[in-house]
Amino acid sequence: MKTTSLSQENNPTTIWMAHLVLALGGLFIGTGEFAAMGLLPNIAQTFQVTIPTAGYLISIYACGVIVGSPLLVIFGARMERRFLLYLLAILVFIGNGASEFANHFGLEAIARFIAGLPHGAYYGTAGLVAASLVPHHQRTQAIGRVMLGLAAANLAGVPLVTWMGQLWGWRSTFGLISLGGIILLLLLPLTVPKIKSDQTISPLQEVSAMNTRQVWLTLATAAIGFGGMFAVYSYITPTLIHVTQQPEHRVPLFLALWGLGMVIGNIIGSWLADQSLLKTIFGLLIWNAIFLGLFTIIAHSPLWVAICLFLIGTGFALVPALQARLMDIAPKAQTLASAMNHSAFNLSNAIGAWTGGIAISTGFGWASIGVVGAILAICGIPLFVFSILIKNKGYSS
Repeated sequence: MKTTSLSQENNPTTIWMAHLVLALGGLFIGTGEFAAMGLLPNIAQTFQVTIPTAGYLISIYACGVIVGSPLLVIFGARMERRFLLYLLAILVFIGNGASEFANHFGLEAIARFIAGLPHGAYYGTAGLVAASLVPHHQRTQAIGRVMLGLAAANLAGVPLVTWMGQLWGWRSTFGLISLGGIILLLLLPLTVPKIKSDQTISPLQEVSAMNTRQVWLTLATAAIGFGGMFAVYSYITPTLIHVTQQPEHRVPLFLALWGLGMVIGNIIGSWLADQSLLKTIFGLLIWNAIFLGLFTIIAHSPLWVAICLFLIGTGFALVPALQARLMDIAPKAQTLASAMNHSAFNLSNAIGAWTGGIAISTGFGWASIGVVGAILAICGIPLFVFSILIKNKGYSS
């Protein structure tokens, strides 16, 4: 990818402003993704379905991400990067606006699918733009700043819209997020420089460059290993109400603690990944397995649940770390690889919501989502270890 003179001038203030707006877009999109998780009981009541059925909206959004990430990136492969971000911001506006006004569960499902389409392409493109503005040894931290928007969505955005949903109805939350798409559209040309795509790489070359075992094992690590976090997050509101015995108005406080963990984990984890990428990824997979499993044991204690949710949130640092790894192992398909990273994480979203819903519907209880989460996190470890072993033995393709 060709960068503008911004990185050459190394203007810290201008770079930070660009990173800030890119992160702001991440805040809007991340809030749109996670908002439904905190409002499942309200949405279920509106459409007169069960909470696990309403949870399918989470999986449908994730399917939108999985489909949209490769298609939109391939479509915009030779498009100027900032202009591609414009188009993605418009999709954020349309998808969340449709989510606000849908009057039938089927229409809501379609709207959530549309809202998911720009998700992976935005984070992938924004992360690469952010990384292109700094020296190579700071790239994971630059990607991490974009991901801070997603982390901040859980610290501030999701608690805010959950509170809004409780006061004015869940539809108001998607209206606010839709407005965020317009705000992003206005701020991008003021802060982010034009960055040309690499015209020597065709969409077909990007697709072919993705066809390696290393890439697919890394994506599988994200899809399976991170699914545990979503198994818990997808049903955290009813679990807090029915198991931890917390009133509904306290739920946003617990969500904010999770978000605080994501912010801190993202900052520290991105720095650690720039020091030792593979060790950081391995350590985070183990970290997630431990605290997800612990959640089931302490689910009845408000204090321990608060601490545990904070620690689970710090495991979010896995997102920028795996994105940096994909950039390393797919150097001729960095845009597509970065976008597919978020497809993989949203596949983990779908897997987590689905497996957690099965455990609950089968009768294992709300607290069983912690065990489901730990199993998924553990399953990601051998996938990652295998990718390292075959890399060391020279079987990277």
